[in-house]
Amino acid sequence: MLQKISMAKFVFIVPPLTGHINPTLSMGGVLLERGHRVGWITLDQSLAAKLPAGGELLHISYEESDQQKQESEQYLDIITKKIVYGIDSIKFLYEEVLIPLNRHSYEGIASWLDKFEPDLVITDHQMFAGAIAATNKGLPYTTSVTAPAAIKVMDELPKVHEWEVNQILSLQRELGIDTISSIACSDLLTMVFTSRDFFGEMELPPYYKFTGPVIHRRPNNIIFDWIKFKAADRPKVLVSIGTTFDHEHKKNFFAKVVEALGQEDITVVIVSDPALFDQWPNNFIVKSQVPQLELLPHLDAVVCHGGHNTVCEALLNGLPMVVIPIAYDQSHVAGRVVRTGAGQRLNFNRFKASHLKQAVNEILRTPEYKIAAEQLKQSFIEAGGTGTAADLLEQIVIKQSLEALKN
Repeated sequence: MLQKISMAKFVFIVPPLTGHINPTLSMGGVLLERGHRVGWITLDQSLAAKLPAGGELLHISYEESDQQKQESEQYLDIITKKIVYGIDSIKFLYEEVLIPLNRHSYEGIASWLDKFEPDLVITDHQMFAGAIAATNKGLPYTTSVTAPAAIKVMDELPKVHEWEVNQILSLQRELGIDTISSIACSDLLTMVFTSRDFFGEMELPPYYKFTGPVIHRRPNNIIFDWIKFKAADRPKVLVSIGTTFDHEHKKNFFAKVVEALGQEDITVVIVSDPALFDQWPNNFIVKSQVPQLELLPHLDAVVCHGGHNTVCEALLNGLPMVVIPIAYDQSHVAGRVVRTGAGQRLNFNRFKASHLKQAVNEILRTPEYKIAAEQLKQSFIEAGGTGTAADLLEQIVIKQSLEALKN
């Protein structure tokens, strides 16, 4: 049975990336409901509008003339416009985004830790500066892992992992911590937002805890044509490649989707700018934004890029998938979808419309894909999700308090 704690102060340190922020909003909302004080340290001022009631924005602000500030606002733009694939995408992510982002954020993070005086710091696995600042301040910190491939890379691509660790070690030394190992993942608690079944085989220390996906059920006022969507009694498929990719290859991708699925007896929901083409097939519903969490329970399958959040949201609804990874951790996620039997994988640069048509029809007509997706759904439910993550954070504070009393 969990011990109860009185009001504690928790602070999340997040990068300006939606997929990394959303789980913290879900955990933070639960902690606030339990009577705690919760803050978010971020470079993204617009996050204020998304925080749960009572959440505090701890905005890292710099002088308007600060060149670094101007550069920091471009990190997300850099990611969306860069055409990069495979291993090259990891090199780009560290050298051009993560290391500059963390270096730039460090002083602001350290300053907010002094002002907010949290009982526990929760830092994203890509915000190494949070772990470094907490360590330098003598504050306990935990890590949230939104992309489990960051852990699996140790096993699957050891040379890549060694290179990544060296980038982090170099920044640690620069900011005052001279250790032989990375402190990016906390040995107090590292929460991995998936189930053991989807993560796969790999021995991990006991401080790694699988919480299942932590889904932020955000309110939305997105207008969607539910009447057209529900009118036809036929399979319904969502096609999305997320918000991270906004370069010219997107048009080529959706052209193949149109060719593959435009004549099929299915309703296809496309997440894209409707102006991308002058005309879309009649069986398509095309929107720049869709109410995805509300939509998923009504779907039969998903075609996506392999973003971990999208895949987990689909699997939480027991949906089979066709995964077409582009960059970063998506290849690993796609591999897990195939390995667990929940879907098929295509090559982003080489797939033809005929390949997509065949893959979609196979996952819709072959029961084994749906059965595998339902099994993963059950593993996610059993892992606990947001409630489990919030419990783990509270228990760390209890443990720290008891140790402080002993000393």
